[in-house]
Amino acid sequence: MAIMLTGDIPSYKLFESEKIFAFLDIGPISEGHSLVIPKYHAAKIHDVPDDILMEMLPVAKKIALALGANDSFNYNLLQNNGKLAHQEVPHVHLHIIPKPNKEEGLTVGWPVQEVNLDALKKLHENLLEKMKTL
Repeated sequence: MAIMLTGDIPSYKLFESEKIFAFLDIGPISEGHSLVIPKYHAAKIHDVPDDILMEMLPVAKKIALALGANDSFNYNLLQNNGKLAHQEVPHVHLHIIPKPNKEEGLTVGWPVQEVNLDALKKLHENLLEKMKTL
């Protein structure tokens, strides 16, 4: 993603600030597919400072609105972390992907798993306790 910032490959900039850069994807899966990236280098979202993250989502919203977001406009916001999670580029990036029909845009499967409610309760308690220290 740094090569987008340096201009080593062309990009169609939609927004730029001190902290983030947004542009049209040059390998889109639908018309208007865009990316918002931090200028701060981080491979995963948990490594990005909060002040940068707080700027990314409003810009993604602005791009979605510019693309025509309303009650009948479908789109995905996608952010992957790690190879197993389908992250191809080791730099945090948030996709805005219009979904105009079944053929275009993101295709997602959702393999729901059965859950043991006792185990879920224990996980809930564990996460709440850990979050107190973060």
